[in-house]
Amino acid sequence: MGVEVPSVRILIVDDDKAICDYMQTLLERDGFEVKTISDPTLVENEVRQSQYHVIILDLMMPKLDGIEVLRRIRNIDSDIAVVIFTAHPNLDSAVASMKLDAVDYIKKPFNVDEFREVLARVMRKKGLARTPEEQLHKIIGDTIRTLRKEKELTLKQMSRRTGLSISLLSQIERAESSPSISSLYKIAIALDSRIQELFGRA
Repeated sequence: MGVEVPSVRILIVDDDKAICDYMQTLLERDGFEVKTISDPTLVENEVRQSQYHVIILDLMMPKLDGIEVLRRIRNIDSDIAVVIFTAHPNLDSAVASMKLDAVDYIKKPFNVDEFREVLARVMRKKGLARTPEEQLHKIIGDTIRTLRKEKELTLKQMSRRTGLSISLLSQIERAESSPSISSLYKIAIALDSRIQELFGRA
């Protein structure tokens, strides 16, 4: 098995189920691993039991408000990135959020591109971001592996067809090596594909 690039795990906490579902769909499409919670009293336990990189936390919720939830999260984990979400932004809650080391404070309804930018900034700050080049290598590697398995070819057979070593082919599939254009050309021919198909299926 190749070394998988670990997924970034995101927890969304919002009492509005529709927002949870929308955010989950959006973020999973972007390649994140997402869990949602609509009851803020369950967050402490969830953070204790599971590893999350980012928590997206609504401010106004019944039972517990977002600031209190954030305070409890900080008692368990001081490093996890927390993004506060609110339809009712005000200076007091913004200041309280920042004192508890929230990484950002976003107004609802939010602009999707702005939200992605906030998330990208959080990821860079936490050392979780892939550069565009790393992202491309992952797409190429995943696509080659998928095409190879669809054609039921082993790495050894691919090596024979391409003249490339098994270890290089394996590294390309695991996104651990930057493939040259000539390597991609040989791989595309071996897979009976066009080279542009290796850059992912739209």
